[in-house]
Amino acid sequence: MKRMRWLALVSVLALVIAACGGDGGGDETTTSAGETTTTADGGTTTSVEPDAEFEGLALESGGCDYGGKIDSITATAENEVVFNLCSEDPAFLAKLAFIPFAVQPAEHLEATGGSPLENPIGTGPFVLQEWSRGSEIVYAANQDYWGDAPAFDTLVFRWRDSSTARITELTSGNADMITNLAASDYATIEGDSNLQILVDENPNVFYVGMNSNYAPFDDVRVRQAVAMGVDRQRIIDTFYPEGSAVADFFTPCIIENACEGEPFHEFDVEAAQALLAEAGYPDGFDTTIKLRDVFRVYLPEPTAVAEDIRAQLAENLGINATVEVMESGAFLEENATGEQEGIHLLGWGADYPHVTNFLDFHFGGNNPQFGDINPDIVETLAEGARTVDPAAAQPIYEQANNLIREHIPMVPYAWGAAADAALTTLENAAVAPVGAPQFFSMNPGDADLVFVQNAEPISLFCADETDGESLSACEQVLEGLYGYGPNGEVIPKLATECAADDAGLVWTCTLRDGVLFHDGSTLDANDVVASWTVGLDASSPLHVGNTGTFEYFSYLWGALMNAE
Repeated sequence: MKRMRWLALVSVLALVIAACGGDGGGDETTTSAGETTTTADGGTTTSVEPDAEFEGLALESGGCDYGGKIDSITATAENEVVFNLCSEDPAFLAKLAFIPFAVQPAEHLEATGGSPLENPIGTGPFVLQEWSRGSEIVYAANQDYWGDAPAFDTLVFRWRDSSTARITELTSGNADMITNLAASDYATIEGDSNLQILVDENPNVFYVGMNSNYAPFDDVRVRQAVAMGVDRQRIIDTFYPEGSAVADFFTPCIIENACEGEPFHEFDVEAAQALLAEAGYPDGFDTTIKLRDVFRVYLPEPTAVAEDIRAQLAENLGINATVEVMESGAFLEENATGEQEGIHLLGWGADYPHVTNFLDFHFGGNNPQFGDINPDIVETLAEGARTVDPAAAQPIYEQANNLIREHIPMVPYAWGAAADAALTTLENAAVAPVGAPQFFSMNPGDADLVFVQNAEPISLFCADETDGESLSACEQVLEGLYGYGPNGEVIPKLATECAADDAGLVWTCTLRDGVLFHDGSTLDANDVVASWTVGLDASSPLHVGNTGTFEYFSYLWGALMNAE
C-alpha cells in the first residue's frame, strides 16, 4: 500500500472531522472527506462514505459562484475519487479522456514545484528515457504497464517542419511513420509500394482570428469585410488536399449539432468594400497577419496560405498586411493572453468528439484571443453545456452559430482532409481520429519505431500546453482516468469506471488496482486530486506549469478556482 501523504497546498484541504455549528445563516459546513457538504446557496452535496483508514486529499471550490463546472474533487478512498459538479456536463467522460487531465504522482508534482516540463512520470505504455532538445525524444517500452506492453523496445520522436523533409525521412528508411502529408505528397506515397497512406479523420477547422479589443477590428463591419473579402474556395483549391472543404461553420458537421443555423458569410467583394467604407476605411488600412510556420492538418502550408490571404486583402479591399511568422511557443502565448493585435491564423482539431470542444473553448468567455466575446454567445453556450439531451441542445447550438456569424470573432476557412504515411512494414499502423497515434499497438519488427512530426514539443507537462506536438509526445507517457480508443471512443484507463448519480452531478470514479507509475510508486486517489489541483486551483503554490495559464482547465471546466 502506498504511504498516506499530504501536500503543502494552500487550497487542498485535509480531512476536517469537526463540523461547524451555528444557525447556518449563510455559513458553509464542511465535514470529513466524502460526507455531506451543504451551502446556504443550495450547492451540490454528496453522501459518499469515506474510508476511515485513508487520509484523502480534497479540492474544494468554496461554492459554485466562482463560475466553473467543478465544485469539488475528493479522494474518498485509496481507489476512489468523487467529482461534484456545479451543473450537468454532457461531455464529462470525453473531457476526462483528454491528455491535459492526466495523472502524475503527487510527490513528483511537489518535488518539481508544479513544473515537470521535461521529466513527466506517468503510467503509460512508454517511459521517457531522454529528451535531446533540438534533436529527438527517446522512450523505452514500459514492461510493467498495466495493459498490453508494446511489442518493441524503443520509440523515437523526431521533427521536421516541412512535408518534403518528412517524406525524405520516410523514403530513406530513417522513419517508420510521418505526420501530415502535403497535397503534393499523396502521389509520391501512392507511387511507392513500400509506403502506405494513413487517413486522418480528426475533425478540424482552420480560421482567421481578429482581436476585437484592438482597432480597427473593434468594428464588426471591418471583421465582416475581412470575412467577405477573401475567396476561401481559392485557398482550398490551391493549398489543400482532395476532400477538404470550405468551412460553413466553425465546428465540422461530422459532430452532432455542429452545423445548425445559417452558413457563414460568402465571398462578396463589393459588399465587403461597402462595409469597409461605411466603417471609415474606404482605402483600407495597415495591419499584420501573424502565424507560426507549423504544418497542421487544418493548415498544411501556413506561410503560403498567409501570403495568399495577404494578396487578396490588398487586391480586394486595399488592406496592407505584413506577414509575421512567429516562433510557435511565443505565438501561442501571445494568442492565449489576448495580446495578439491584427489578424492571426490558427486552427483546431478535435480533442474530444463533442461540439463543446470547438465552441466552448473558443467562444465560452474565457479565451481572450478574439477579445471580449459578446455575452449573448457566452450565455447561449453555457446553456448548451448544461444540456445533456442532443435533441434539446439542437436549437441552442443553432442560436449559438447564428450569433457567432453575427458578431464574427473569427472567420472559419477550411475543414482539412489529411493523412499521415508509414512504411508498409509497420504493422497495425493507423491514425486515431482523436488523440495521438497509438504506437503501443504498432509493431516495427526488430527495430526501433521512429516517428517524425511537424515540430518539437514545447514541454512535456501537458496540463499547461495546447500544441499538438506536445500533446502527442505526452500521450506516450501519461494517462488520465479515461482515454480514447482506436476509433475515437471514450474508454476507461486509470479508472475502471466513472459513474454518475441520477442527477448527473456526482461522478464516482473507481481506480484500477495495482497501477504503477514509472518511478515504481502505486497510483492512488490522492495522485488524482493532486494532479487536478495543480491545474484547476489558481491559488495553489504548485499552479506553475510552463506558461501558468492552464488553458484547458480554464476553458473546458468553466473557470479556475480561486483565480484573482
